Amino acid sequence: MTTVNLYSIEGKKTGSVDLPETVFGLESNKTLLHQVYVSQSANRRVGSASTKKRSDVRGGGRKPWKQKGTGNARTGSIRNPIWRGGGIVFGPSKNKNFSKSINTKMKRRAMLIALSEKARSGKVCVIESLVLDEVKTKKMSNLFNNVKIKTSTLIGLSDNERDTYKAVKNIEKKKACEVEKFNTYDILNSDFIMISKDGIKILESQFIK
Repeated sequence: MTTVNLYSIEGKKTGSVDLPETVFGLESNKTLLHQVYVSQSANRRVGSASTKKRSDVRGGGRKPWKQKGTGNARTGSIRNPIWRGGGIVFGPSKNKNFSKSINTKMKRRAMLIALSEKARSGKVCVIESLVLDEVKTKKMSNLFNNVKIKTSTLIGLSDNERDTYKAVKNIEKKKACEVEKFNTYDILNSDFIMISKDGIKILESQFIK
């Protein structure tokens, strides 16, 4: 069982807490992590890049010049890809779908494995409660300074801590979301995980089935 320090909302050490093995004690599975990470990364792609093919370019309905006798190379349309302003041969298409499907059990398992990897690396910070008496960015900034976290951090919020999102959103390299919305992509892209004791209970109830 992994034991980590427990901090108050002011960033003062108040004791220690044992992380549940069912959430933070799973064995590593890099193959599953990679598969789920690639899937969730692909599903975030907008696919907005688009080029015009030969049939999409305006003009070119008339043959530029006659087939023989001009000394020029033979051509049938100014939409030819070798012409400037012509169509693009292998350019991206706006209709391309990059999404990859993956089943729920795999996503849940990979997310718990990612949390376990963070715990083994000492990258999990547990706070007694992330409820602020006054929703101010400065209060959360002071918390990060006091616990000496300066790198990218994913903050998991319980239902009664949702207002804390407003105090985090303007802090660089910090992302807050509900614990229920934790996913492998965000966890692996964050250096630290910050969560309250209530958030850990939600993880146990929501994802352990």
